[in-house]
Amino acid sequence: MSQTTRAGFVGLGAMGEHMAAHLASAGQLVSVYNRTLSRAQAFADRHGVAAADSVDTLGRNCDVVVLCVSADADVEAVCEHLANSMTAGGLVIDCSTVARETAVAVAQRLESAGIRFVDAPVSGGTEGARKGSLTIMVGGQAADFERATAVLDRLGERIHHMGPVGAGQATKAVNQVLCAGINRAVTEALAFGEALGLPMDSVVDVVGSGAGGNWFINHRGKTMLQSRYPLGFKVALHAKDLGICSAMAQAANAAIPLTEQTRADYDRLMADGFGDEDISALYRLVRPGAAPDSDV
Repeated sequence: MSQTTRAGFVGLGAMGEHMAAHLASAGQLVSVYNRTLSRAQAFADRHGVAAADSVDTLGRNCDVVVLCVSADADVEAVCEHLANSMTAGGLVIDCSTVARETAVAVAQRLESAGIRFVDAPVSGGTEGARKGSLTIMVGGQAADFERATAVLDRLGERIHHMGPVGAGQATKAVNQVLCAGINRAVTEALAFGEALGLPMDSVVDVVGSGAGGNWFINHRGKTMLQSRYPLGFKVALHAKDLGICSAMAQAANAAIPLTEQTRADYDRLMADGFGDEDISALYRLVRPGAAPDSDV
């Protein structure tokens, strides 16, 4: 980005607040918008930027806008406002997780107004957002990707151009299917180990350093055993993403049975009031003594 580029950020949730802070620290951020204006104002006061009272106000004052919102409908609504308020030649970078078809549709709408677009969903949870170490999967034209990297470099350590618009969201869907399987495998394995009466802290250390080792068991294994679920990624949000994956799998005639089982378990957790907990709360359903068909 040039010295005169004005960047804005829409969506100051658990991920977005950290991401926007990195842009502010780099001197790239001029304005933020959040549906709850008080949250945007508090962020603006801390970081010396403007709190926009609407998406339209932000769009009129920014050349590049980054989105990190929760749902397809939110992305569509925000991009409609940006199509009507941003100056032609602007760039929208969507770091939300939505359907591939949504990314393609909003790109077409923005293009009709002369505004460029890339879908750039992220992986790494709130910890990755806080550290600026996210993995970012980008869909869009090569020139737009190159332009977006000046912003995305502040947010992540691994930034990959996956193809045309929508390819970033398709890659994120693969990532979410993988996370669902890892979550289920780790929780099942730990429950198995507990049932065998093993010293579970030592088990986590041993298997976490072997062929079965992964980020999830190394960072969530011991907390699950303590019935603690420090928030990295909410059950409700992963469930939403897996719904997108399910629809994409049906359209592609692909089978993802492990993902469908995890999705069903997330539905149970949400019904029991645990939707805002970390996805490691899946252990509530499989730990020794958990009743499979009753409240946990």
